[in-house]
Amino acid sequence: MAAVVEVEVGAGAAGERELDEVDMADLSPEEQWRVEHARMHAKHRGHEAMHAEMVLILIATLVVAQLLLVQWKQRHPRSYNMVTLFQMWVVPLYFTVKLHWWRFLVIWILFSAVTAFVTFRATRKPLVQTTPRLVYKWFLLIYKISYATGIIGYMAVMFTLFGLNLLFKIKPEDAMDFGISLLFYGLYYGVLERDFAEMCADYMASTIGFYSESGMPTKHLSDSVCAVCGQQIFVDVSEEGIIENTYRLSCNHVFHEFCIRGWCIVGKKQTCPYCKEKVDLKRMFSNPWERPHVMYGQLLDWLRYLVAWQPVIIGLVQGINYILGLE
Repeated sequence: MAAVVEVEVGAGAAGERELDEVDMADLSPEEQWRVEHARMHAKHRGHEAMHAEMVLILIATLVVAQLLLVQWKQRHPRSYNMVTLFQMWVVPLYFTVKLHWWRFLVIWILFSAVTAFVTFRATRKPLVQTTPRLVYKWFLLIYKISYATGIIGYMAVMFTLFGLNLLFKIKPEDAMDFGISLLFYGLYYGVLERDFAEMCADYMASTIGFYSESGMPTKHLSDSVCAVCGQQIFVDVSEEGIIENTYRLSCNHVFHEFCIRGWCIVGKKQTCPYCKEKVDLKRMFSNPWERPHVMYGQLLDWLRYLVAWQPVIIGLVQGINYILGLE
Protein backbone atom coordinates (compact mmCIF):
# COMPACT_ATOMS: atom_id res chain seq x y z
CA MET A 1 0.00 0.00 0.00
CA ALA A 2 2.85 2.36 0.72
CA ALA A 3 3.94 2.04 -2.93
CA VAL A 4 0.59 3.40 -4.05
CA VAL A 5 1.02 6.40 -1.78
CA GLU A 6 4.29 7.24 -3.50
CA VAL A 7 2.55 7.78 -6.87
CA GLU A 8 4.06 10.85 -8.50
CA VAL A 9 1.75 13.72 -9.32
CA GLY A 10 3.22 14.01 -12.78
CA ALA A 11 2.35 10.39 -13.68
CA GLY A 12 -0.66 11.58 -15.74
CA ALA A 13 -4.11 10.01 -15.96
CA ALA A 14 -2.86 6.56 -14.94
CA GLY A 15 -1.43 7.91 -11.72
CA GLU A 16 -4.63 9.83 -11.04
CA ARG A 17 -6.72 6.67 -11.49
CA GLU A 18 -4.38 4.79 -9.17
CA LEU A 19 -4.82 7.48 -6.51
CA ASP A 20 -8.60 7.18 -6.79
CA GLU A 21 -8.37 3.42 -6.19
CA VAL A 22 -6.48 3.77 -2.90
CA ASP A 23 -8.39 2.45 0.13
CA MET A 24 -7.99 5.22 2.73
CA ALA A 25 -9.12 2.96 5.58
CA ASP A 26 -5.93 0.89 5.36
CA LEU A 27 -3.60 3.89 5.56
CA SER A 28 -2.02 5.65 8.50
CA PRO A 29 -2.97 9.31 9.11
CA GLU A 30 0.30 10.46 7.54
CA GLU A 31 -0.27 8.32 4.45
CA GLN A 32 -3.87 9.57 4.18
CA TRP A 33 -2.62 13.15 4.19
CA ARG A 34 -0.09 12.36 1.46
CA VAL A 35 -2.76 10.73 -0.71
CA GLU A 36 -5.11 13.70 -0.27
CA HIS A 37 -2.25 16.05 -1.12
CA ALA A 38 -1.44 14.09 -4.29
CA ARG A 39 -5.12 14.03 -5.29
CA MET A 40 -5.33 17.79 -4.90
CA HIS A 41 -2.30 18.30 -7.17
CA ALA A 42 -3.74 15.89 -9.74
CA LYS A 43 -7.11 17.67 -9.68
CA HIS A 44 -5.62 21.12 -10.26
CA ARG A 45 -3.00 20.13 -12.84
CA GLY A 46 -3.22 22.37 -15.91
CA HIS A 47 -5.19 25.14 -14.15
CA GLU A 48 -2.27 27.55 -13.71
CA ALA A 49 -3.98 30.40 -15.60
CA MET A 50 -7.13 30.01 -13.51
CA HIS A 51 -5.11 30.03 -10.29
CA ALA A 52 -3.30 33.21 -11.34
CA GLU A 53 -6.67 34.86 -12.00
CA MET A 54 -7.90 33.81 -8.55
CA VAL A 55 -4.78 35.30 -6.93
CA LEU A 56 -5.36 38.60 -8.72
CA ILE A 57 -8.98 38.64 -7.54
CA LEU A 58 -7.83 38.01 -3.97
CA ILE A 59 -5.26 40.84 -4.06
CA ALA A 60 -7.68 43.29 -5.67
CA THR A 61 -10.43 42.45 -3.15
CA LEU A 62 -8.06 42.88 -0.21
CA VAL A 63 -6.90 46.30 -1.45
CA VAL A 64 -10.41 47.59 -2.20
CA ALA A 65 -11.81 46.22 1.06
CA GLN A 66 -8.99 47.81 3.06
CA LEU A 67 -9.62 51.21 1.43
CA LEU A 68 -13.36 50.99 2.09
CA LEU A 69 -12.83 49.98 5.72
CA VAL A 70 -10.41 52.86 6.31
CA GLN A 71 -12.87 55.35 4.83
CA TRP A 72 -15.73 53.89 6.86
CA LYS A 73 -13.71 54.08 10.07
CA GLN A 74 -12.72 57.70 9.41
CA ARG A 75 -16.17 58.93 8.40
CA HIS A 76 -18.41 56.87 10.69
CA PRO A 77 -16.24 55.48 13.54
CA ARG A 78 -19.16 54.68 15.82
CA SER A 79 -20.98 52.40 13.35
CA TYR A 80 -17.67 50.86 12.25
CA ASN A 81 -16.73 49.99 15.84
CA MET A 82 -20.16 48.54 16.60
CA VAL A 83 -20.21 46.34 13.48
CA THR A 84 -16.62 45.22 14.11
CA LEU A 85 -17.42 44.36 17.72
CA PHE A 86 -20.49 42.37 16.67
CA GLN A 87 -18.47 40.40 14.12
CA MET A 88 -15.67 39.82 16.62
CA TRP A 89 -18.24 38.40 18.99
CA VAL A 90 -20.29 36.27 16.55
CA VAL A 91 -17.95 35.04 13.77
CA PRO A 92 -15.87 32.70 16.02
CA LEU A 93 -19.13 31.36 17.49
CA TYR A 94 -20.15 30.10 14.03
CA PHE A 95 -16.90 28.16 13.57
CA THR A 96 -17.07 26.91 17.17
CA VAL A 97 -20.47 25.31 16.67
CA LYS A 98 -19.57 24.03 13.20
CA LEU A 99 -16.29 22.41 14.34
CA HIS A 100 -17.61 21.29 17.77
CA TRP A 101 -15.12 23.28 19.86
CA TRP A 102 -17.15 22.86 23.04
CA ARG A 103 -14.44 24.07 25.43
CA PHE A 104 -14.23 27.37 23.60
CA LEU A 105 -18.02 27.59 23.55
CA VAL A 106 -18.26 27.20 27.34
CA ILE A 107 -15.64 29.90 27.93
CA TRP A 108 -17.35 32.14 25.36
CA ILE A 109 -20.71 31.78 27.13
CA LEU A 110 -19.20 32.57 30.56
CA PHE A 111 -17.32 35.59 29.21
CA SER A 112 -20.40 36.83 27.35
CA ALA A 113 -22.66 36.47 30.40
CA VAL A 114 -20.38 38.44 32.75
CA THR A 115 -19.53 41.03 30.10
CA ALA A 116 -23.22 41.52 29.29
CA PHE A 117 -23.93 42.19 32.98
CA VAL A 118 -21.01 44.64 33.26
CA THR A 119 -22.04 46.40 30.04
CA PHE A 120 -25.63 46.65 31.30
CA ARG A 121 -24.40 48.29 34.50
CA ALA A 122 -22.18 50.70 32.54
CA THR A 123 -25.03 51.92 30.32
CA ARG A 124 -27.57 52.64 33.10
CA LYS A 125 -28.62 56.18 33.96
CA PRO A 126 -28.07 57.38 36.60
CA LEU A 127 -24.76 55.59 36.98
CA VAL A 128 -24.17 53.80 40.27
CA GLN A 129 -21.05 55.09 42.03
CA THR A 130 -19.38 51.68 42.17
CA THR A 131 -19.97 50.86 38.49
CA PRO A 132 -16.84 52.50 36.97
CA ARG A 133 -14.55 50.55 39.30
CA LEU A 134 -16.47 47.35 38.59
CA VAL A 135 -16.15 47.84 34.84
CA TYR A 136 -12.44 48.62 34.86
CA LYS A 137 -11.65 45.82 37.31
CA TRP A 138 -13.42 43.23 35.16
CA PHE A 139 -11.89 44.29 31.86
CA LEU A 140 -8.44 44.82 33.40
CA LEU A 141 -8.64 41.28 34.83
CA ILE A 142 -9.52 39.84 31.41
CA TYR A 143 -6.79 41.94 29.83
CA LYS A 144 -4.13 40.57 32.20
CA ILE A 145 -5.37 36.99 31.82
CA SER A 146 -5.36 37.27 28.02
CA TYR A 147 -1.88 38.80 28.13
CA ALA A 148 -0.50 35.97 30.29
CA THR A 149 -2.30 33.31 28.21
CA GLY A 150 -0.92 34.73 24.97
CA ILE A 151 2.62 34.84 26.35
CA ILE A 152 2.44 31.22 27.56
CA GLY A 153 1.02 30.11 24.21
CA TYR A 154 3.77 31.93 22.32
CA MET A 155 6.45 30.35 24.52
CA ALA A 156 4.93 26.90 24.00
CA VAL A 157 5.03 27.38 20.21
CA MET A 158 8.66 28.57 20.30
CA PHE A 159 9.71 25.70 22.59
CA THR A 160 8.14 23.25 20.14
CA LEU A 161 9.91 24.83 17.16
CA PHE A 162 13.24 24.47 18.99
CA GLY A 163 12.44 20.87 20.00
CA LEU A 164 12.42 21.56 23.74
CA ASN A 165 9.11 19.67 24.07
CA LEU A 166 11.09 16.44 23.67
CA LEU A 167 12.74 17.07 27.03
CA PHE A 168 9.31 16.55 28.63
CA LYS A 169 8.44 13.64 26.28
CA ILE A 170 5.59 15.62 24.69
CA LYS A 171 4.70 14.95 21.06
CA PRO A 172 5.37 17.91 18.74
CA GLU A 173 1.79 17.97 17.45
CA ASP A 174 0.39 18.01 21.01
CA ALA A 175 2.75 20.76 22.12
CA MET A 176 2.01 22.87 19.04
CA ASP A 177 -1.76 22.44 19.45
CA PHE A 178 -1.47 23.50 23.09
CA GLY A 179 0.57 26.60 22.23
CA ILE A 180 -1.61 27.71 19.31
CA SER A 181 -4.79 27.20 21.36
CA LEU A 182 -3.50 29.36 24.22
CA LEU A 183 -2.27 31.98 21.77
CA PHE A 184 -5.68 32.11 20.10
CA TYR A 185 -7.53 32.35 23.43
CA GLY A 186 -5.30 35.16 24.62
CA LEU A 187 -5.48 37.23 21.44
CA TYR A 188 -9.19 36.73 20.82
CA TYR A 189 -10.44 37.62 24.29
CA GLY A 190 -7.85 40.38 24.52
CA VAL A 191 -9.29 42.05 21.42
CA LEU A 192 -12.89 41.46 22.49
CA GLU A 193 -12.50 42.88 25.99
CA ARG A 194 -10.77 46.02 24.73
CA ASP A 195 -13.64 46.77 22.36
CA PHE A 196 -16.27 46.25 25.07
CA ALA A 197 -14.17 48.30 27.51
CA GLU A 198 -13.91 51.20 25.06
CA MET A 199 -17.68 51.23 24.56
CA CYS A 200 -18.35 51.10 28.31
CA ALA A 201 -15.76 53.82 28.99
CA ASP A 202 -17.50 56.17 26.53
CA TYR A 203 -20.94 55.53 28.04
CA MET A 204 -19.79 55.97 31.63
CA ALA A 205 -17.71 59.08 31.02
CA SER A 206 -20.53 60.72 29.07
CA THR A 207 -23.03 59.83 31.80
CA ILE A 208 -20.80 61.24 34.56
CA GLY A 209 -20.60 64.46 32.52
CA PHE A 210 -16.86 65.26 32.61
CA TYR A 211 -16.29 63.81 29.15
CA SER A 212 -17.96 64.42 25.80
CA GLU A 213 -16.81 62.60 22.69
CA SER A 214 -17.59 65.46 20.30
CA GLY A 215 -18.22 68.55 22.44
CA MET A 216 -17.52 70.35 25.70
CA PRO A 217 -18.04 68.60 29.07
CA THR A 218 -21.37 69.26 30.77
CA LYS A 219 -19.76 69.63 34.21
CA HIS A 220 -16.88 71.62 35.65
CA LEU A 221 -14.10 69.38 36.98
CA SER A 222 -12.91 70.10 40.50
CA ASP A 223 -9.33 69.32 41.55
CA SER A 224 -10.66 66.89 44.14
CA VAL A 225 -12.80 64.81 41.71
CA CYS A 226 -11.69 62.07 39.28
CA ALA A 227 -13.22 62.64 35.83
CA VAL A 228 -13.16 58.93 35.02
CA CYS A 229 -15.24 57.63 37.94
CA GLY A 230 -16.69 60.89 39.30
CA GLN A 231 -15.56 60.09 42.85
CA GLN A 232 -13.58 62.19 45.33
CA ILE A 233 -9.77 62.11 45.36
CA PHE A 234 -8.52 61.87 48.93
CA VAL A 235 -4.79 61.34 48.32
CA ASP A 236 -2.62 64.24 47.17
CA VAL A 237 -0.38 63.76 44.15
CA SER A 238 2.74 64.18 46.30
CA GLU A 239 1.53 61.61 48.88
CA GLU A 240 1.89 57.83 48.86
CA GLY A 241 -1.55 56.19 49.01
CA ILE A 242 -2.29 53.06 51.01
CA ILE A 243 -4.59 51.50 48.38
CA GLU A 244 -3.77 53.56 45.29
CA ASN A 245 -2.04 56.79 44.35
CA THR A 246 -3.24 59.92 42.59
CA TYR A 247 -1.86 60.70 39.14
CA ARG A 248 -1.51 64.11 37.48
CA LEU A 249 -1.40 64.39 33.69
CA SER A 250 0.64 66.95 31.80
CA CYS A 251 -2.53 69.08 31.51
CA ASN A 252 -2.57 69.26 35.38
CA HIS A 253 -5.83 67.32 35.74
CA VAL A 254 -5.64 64.66 38.47
CA PHE A 255 -7.18 61.18 38.60
CA HIS A 256 -7.14 58.01 40.61
CA GLU A 257 -4.15 56.09 39.27
CA PHE A 258 -6.24 52.96 38.78
CA CYS A 259 -8.88 54.94 36.84
CA ILE A 260 -6.53 56.71 34.44
CA ARG A 261 -4.59 53.51 33.75
CA GLY A 262 -7.84 51.71 33.01
CA TRP A 263 -8.93 54.62 30.81
CA CYS A 264 -5.71 54.49 28.76
CA ILE A 265 -4.86 50.76 28.65
CA VAL A 266 -8.24 49.05 28.87
CA GLY A 267 -10.45 51.76 27.40
CA LYS A 268 -7.97 52.53 24.57
CA LYS A 269 -8.09 56.28 25.27
CA GLN A 270 -4.93 58.35 24.78
CA THR A 271 -6.36 61.74 25.73
CA CYS A 272 -7.32 63.41 29.01
CA PRO A 273 -10.91 62.44 29.92
CA TYR A 274 -11.72 66.10 30.55
CA CYS A 275 -9.76 68.41 28.23
CA LYS A 276 -8.75 65.80 25.61
CA GLU A 277 -5.07 66.74 25.69
CA LYS A 278 -2.78 63.98 24.42
CA VAL A 279 -1.59 61.62 27.16
CA ASP A 280 2.13 60.83 27.24
CA LEU A 281 2.01 57.05 27.67
CA LYS A 282 5.80 56.77 27.96
CA ARG A 283 5.71 59.13 30.94
CA MET A 284 2.75 57.37 32.50
CA PHE A 285 4.31 53.91 32.15
CA SER A 286 7.90 54.71 33.01
CA ASN A 287 8.44 51.24 34.45
CA PRO A 288 9.90 49.09 31.61
CA TRP A 289 7.94 46.08 32.87
CA GLU A 290 4.67 47.94 32.25
CA ARG A 291 5.43 49.09 28.70
CA PRO A 292 4.84 45.64 27.13
CA HIS A 293 1.19 46.01 28.17
CA VAL A 294 0.93 49.09 25.96
CA MET A 295 2.58 47.29 23.02
CA TYR A 296 0.32 44.28 23.59
CA GLY A 297 -2.71 46.57 23.39
CA GLN A 298 -1.48 47.98 20.07
CA LEU A 299 -0.99 44.42 18.77
CA LEU A 300 -4.59 43.57 19.71
CA ASP A 301 -5.85 46.59 17.78
CA TRP A 302 -4.03 45.33 14.67
CA LEU A 303 -5.36 41.78 15.07
CA ARG A 304 -8.94 43.05 15.21
CA TYR A 305 -8.91 43.44 11.42
CA LEU A 306 -7.73 39.86 10.90
CA VAL A 307 -10.35 38.33 13.19
CA ALA A 308 -13.36 40.49 12.31
CA TRP A 309 -12.97 41.34 8.63
CA GLN A 310 -10.65 38.73 7.13
CA PRO A 311 -13.33 35.95 7.12
CA VAL A 312 -15.77 38.37 5.45
CA ILE A 313 -13.24 39.31 2.77
CA ILE A 314 -12.31 35.68 2.10
CA GLY A 315 -16.02 34.82 1.83
CA LEU A 316 -16.46 37.66 -0.66
CA VAL A 317 -13.53 36.37 -2.72
CA GLN A 318 -15.01 32.88 -2.78
CA GLY A 319 -18.34 34.33 -3.91
CA ILE A 320 -16.65 36.22 -6.77
CA ASN A 321 -14.80 33.05 -7.81
CA TYR A 322 -18.05 31.08 -7.76
CA ILE A 323 -19.85 33.66 -9.92
CA LEU A 324 -17.00 33.62 -12.44
CA GLY A 325 -16.92 29.83 -12.47
CA LEU A 326 -13.45 29.56 -10.94
CA GLU A 327 -12.52 26.63 -8.69
